[in-house]
Amino acid sequence: MDCPRCTLLLADLGGVRAQLDEYARRTPPGVAPFTAAAPELLAGLLERTAAGRRVRRGRRLALVAAAAVLVVGGPLAVLRTAPGPAQGAQAVRWTATDRATGTAAVVTAAETGWGTDVGLELVRQGAFGVCALVAVGVDGSQETVTTWAARAGDGEALVTRGGAALRPGQIDHFEVRAADGQRLVTIGGRNGNGNG
Repeated sequence: MDCPRCTLLLADLGGVRAQLDEYARRTPPGVAPFTAAAPELLAGLLERTAAGRRVRRGRRLALVAAAAVLVVGGPLAVLRTAPGPAQGAQAVRWTATDRATGTAAVVTAAETGWGTDVGLELVRQGAFGVCALVAVGVDGSQETVTTWAARAGDGEALVTRGGAALRPGQIDHFEVRAADGQRLVTIGGRNGNGNG
């Protein structure tokens, strides 16, 4: 179980068991199911296993390519546009810095047909581990907009986006929080933290 290659091979054998069970179900009564298999059966089983591997490998490659596109093009798309806003909707932009945690953030929010499309740029990040951007409604309700893994000592700006079912007029402010619930920065809101 410590060998990654062996673990992968073991996972591939899971399909073989299902195929052997199917063979046993299709064997006529009174015939021992595993005594003498026809060569066509073995060839068919091997081809189906190989086809399954090709499909999984193709999916992995497609996911890697999509991740590469998002890593390269995602930050530019968030900074330059607010995709998906309703026709004629205007984006609202807030900025804030929390000196105690060393976190600075910019949030852009635009109304969509389903709620609010939200872009986040963290210029400095005062924490590491799992963090979240949370939209806090004027009624006190809270929705997690997006999460990410922050790295200690990472000097690069983080650019990400997410969405909230709350409409922009229903959102009082946004909070960036660490996994333990510590508030790293509050963006926007009636308390004058940030600007729109």
